Amino acid sequence: MRTVLTAILLAAGFASAAAAQTPAHDFRDKNFDYFVSGDPSKPRAAHTEYGVALMGGGGAVDAAFKMIADRAGHGHIVILRAVSDDSFDADDGSYGKKFMSQWGPVVSAETITFHNRDASSDPRVLKALHEADGIYLAGSDQANYVRYWKGTGVQAALNAHVKANRPIGGSSAGLAILGHYSYTAFDGGSMESNVALANPFDSGVTLEDDFLHIRNLESLITDTHFSRRARLGRLITFVARLQSEQDKNVFGIGVDEKTALLVDADGSAHLAAGSAGSAWMVVPRAHAMLKSGQALTMHDIALTRIDADSVVDIRDHSVKKPGATATLKIDGGQLSEPSIASKILKRDLVPKDEG
Repeated sequence: MRTVLTAILLAAGFASAAAAQTPAHDFRDKNFDYFVSGDPSKPRAAHTEYGVALMGGGGAVDAAFKMIADRAGHGHIVILRAVSDDSFDADDGSYGKKFMSQWGPVVSAETITFHNRDASSDPRVLKALHEADGIYLAGSDQANYVRYWKGTGVQAALNAHVKANRPIGGSSAGLAILGHYSYTAFDGGSMESNVALANPFDSGVTLEDDFLHIRNLESLITDTHFSRRARLGRLITFVARLQSEQDKNVFGIGVDEKTALLVDADGSAHLAAGSAGSAWMVVPRAHAMLKSGQALTMHDIALTRIDADSVVDIRDHSVKKPGATATLKIDGGQLSEPSIASKILKRDLVPKDEG
């Protein structure tokens, strides 16, 4: 029965298949898995609004998903995921079900899990993206996102979506690629702060500079699971590399777990209600001293903690009512006054990353 259903769905395409079975069904293609709730064939939302949800991972922030649904006009949501093999997860439509009820309601929610780059040229995938009123990039492995999507119709569709003033959000790996610059984790690992600071040119410091182009995030690199995984040191290193090689105006934002920073069309940003942690802004005010094989030396680094009462202007990196501020100085890969970072982060700058 499952084989027959799969054949019917593949032949009919997403929209007609969705109308045939409501509220949910799924099928598996050799290149991607597909799950849907609701009816993608219905008209799209009459009005959408720009918005970007930067989610740190490690747990959902309901207000961030509700923002995507609201600004999508409660229309059609597309959730994108990726894996590096042909595994099949029967619960992979869970985000869609929540968009239909808890975070919506919305007209439809489609989940597409990519298994390879070939899926990025599939007309059914591109049709779903072109007709999306809101898009959410789930957590997974950002290396897969970049490898599968860069230079394809998916990359073009994502950039066109935001340009058309439609909302987008990402959590964990999804957050990692939302800035103009991104840490790709191409080496298959997760760069630790102490390794990055010891050698900013370590082979694991893999940075992308031409993937997503989202308004107000033009000079931004993001980081995820920020405080829990002690990623301040590596974010500073990413910023130092990009400042010296790409963009003198580059800055970084790290987001804690179960936390979301919501960015509006005018560049203002604030923490979503219910966020459990903080967001962190790293702005260099002096050039780093970089040399391959040598530890990072960088002075005058502005670190700002963004809390519930803070109001951020992404465009000029200003923060009203910051939770805390500090000016950091790194010599030979070590913070010159560890107590400063310990006080603002409530932990050391470069403990071993947790994963």
